[in-house]
This record gives sequence, C-alpha cells and structure tokens, in this order.
Amino acid sequence: MPHENARRNAVIFHGTGARPEVCWYPWLGRRLTERGYAVEIPHYPGLNVEPIAAFLPKVLANHKFDEHTVLIGHSGGAALLLALLERIDVTVAQAFLVAGYSTKPNTGEEPVLQETYDWAAIKAHVRDPYFINSRVDPYGCDDRQGRAMFDRLGGTQIVRDDGHFGDHDQPYDTFELLDRLIG
Repeated sequence: MPHENARRNAVIFHGTGARPEVCWYPWLGRRLTERGYAVEIPHYPGLNVEPIAAFLPKVLANHKFDEHTVLIGHSGGAALLLALLERIDVTVAQAFLVAGYSTKPNTGEEPVLQETYDWAAIKAHVRDPYFINSRVDPYGCDDRQGRAMFDRLGGTQIVRDDGHFGDHDQPYDTFELLDRLIG
C-alpha cells in the first residue's frame, strides 16, 4: 500500500482508433477515482498510426510515473505499455495489458510495435504485470500473445473467452474483473 501521503495514480490507454469515452474506460476511471486514485484517460489518435519511435516521446512527456502508478492498456494501448515500461526510469506498481500483444497479431500494420524489446528492462519497471487475453479475440490479440509476454515477464496471465474486451461491435461497458485486480 502506498504511504498515506502518496497519491495512487492510474493511466488508462485506449486501443487503436478508440477514444477515452468508449468501452469500459470511463467506467473504470470512475471506479478508481472513487477509490482515491488520480485517473488519466488520455486521447491519443496517433496510437498505432505513428511509428512508436516518434509516438512514445509524446506519451512519456505527457505523464508522470512513480511507484504508485497503475498502467492499464487495451489492445494497441497494451502494446504501447511494453515500449513505455522499457523506457521509464521507475518501477510502477502494476501494469494490465488487456488484449495485449508483442508481435503482429494479424496481417495489419502495427506501428505501435518495436522490432525487439528489452524484456529485462520491462520486467524491472513493473512490480506486478497482468496479461488478460481472450482465446477468441477476433484480431489475434489472444491467449498465445499473452502467454508469450508472460513467459518473458512473469506476473499473472488470465485467459477468458471475452472477444476483444470491447470493440465497435462488442459492448463492454464494465470490467469487474479488472476493477477487482487493481490494488
């Protein structure tokens, strides 16, 4: 638990082509705020459009991370967390990669991905990583992608049959499991 004077903070990164007001993002933001978190749900239209080398410095400049930070990323936002965790200079409390991936999940372009990752650096910068993937993800952000990251980073892998955990054709307005896991 954080020191009583320290403020826990959470940053929720939306997926490719999404916005902060879709899916479970605003619901989770409200839940965490009620629990005393300072919550950011930024809008990054350049996510998975701009190459990660050009995009990541903007993200790093826009946020502060410390040992009380909880990072949550969905789909492309989860892939962004890998690059972010590789480069920050602190160890955050938790990172949740929902429908995350570290290699191309399908035939589409994935500018959010790097060619390689420094897995040791990523592991050193998060105390408690979680990988939440679905066996039936329509984009290939599936349990095998989660397992590949889990095998490199440890933490906790959770496998569900919940599609993409929210999409244009999959309403997913709440995410009780995620709310319960955040410390």
